Amino acid sequence: MELLEELQPGGLRILQKAEGFRFGMDSVLLADFADIRSGDAVADFGTGTGILPLLLISRGKGAVFTALELQQDMADMAARSMALNGLEDRVKVLHLPVEEAESAIAPCSLDAVICNPPYGMPGTTLQNPSEERRLARHQTEDGLRLWLRTAFRLLKGKGRMAIVYPAPRMLQVMRDMEDAHLAPKRFRLVYPRQDKPAKLVLIEAQKDAKPMLHPMPPLIVYQADGSPTEELRRIYRE
Repeated sequence: MELLEELQPGGLRILQKAEGFRFGMDSVLLADFADIRSGDAVADFGTGTGILPLLLISRGKGAVFTALELQQDMADMAARSMALNGLEDRVKVLHLPVEEAESAIAPCSLDAVICNPPYGMPGTTLQNPSEERRLARHQTEDGLRLWLRTAFRLLKGKGRMAIVYPAPRMLQVMRDMEDAHLAPKRFRLVYPRQDKPAKLVLIEAQKDAKPMLHPMPPLIVYQADGSPTEELRRIYRE
């Protein structure tokens, strides 16, 4: 069973399964963080339901998108969401593994790559019995490294890649970025509350750039009483 939901305040609509993988706050935070310009050609690695292109377009970010998705049913659903919004000419959804992106995207042709990758690591997290959720939430043995190397080959010189990832693994993902010749440039830690450890980190890297890291102010999601902070309200309003 599928549900058709409206994304506020942009008015765009998205199809999601009533039961199964659904987009979460991490995608919304990434869409706000990513430095995507209005004329950019963008790829979304592991698009899922197609939420990131829709959120970015609703914010006036990006000109054309190529959205890659491994699961056939998710790719079909994302493509139908684009058709419902009249965005077929701006967002091309491909049922394709990220590692094979070069069969559809020319090398050195992208201004930006966005990525909300699976977080689970083999051997460290309990595998979900649902095949759909397992693929959406768990990495292969190579983890993110293949995706980073693919992003390097597809990006133009000084092109940008923005991802969201678990904060405790921030150091490893930055090392993997550097190994792929993507220099981490900006990062923002996301805290559930002011008195809790960071759960997520938003990172932007640049192709063939000089190393220079710019920390951004922390993003605190909830106040002590459980209500959203003003910063989270701003992100959802926009």
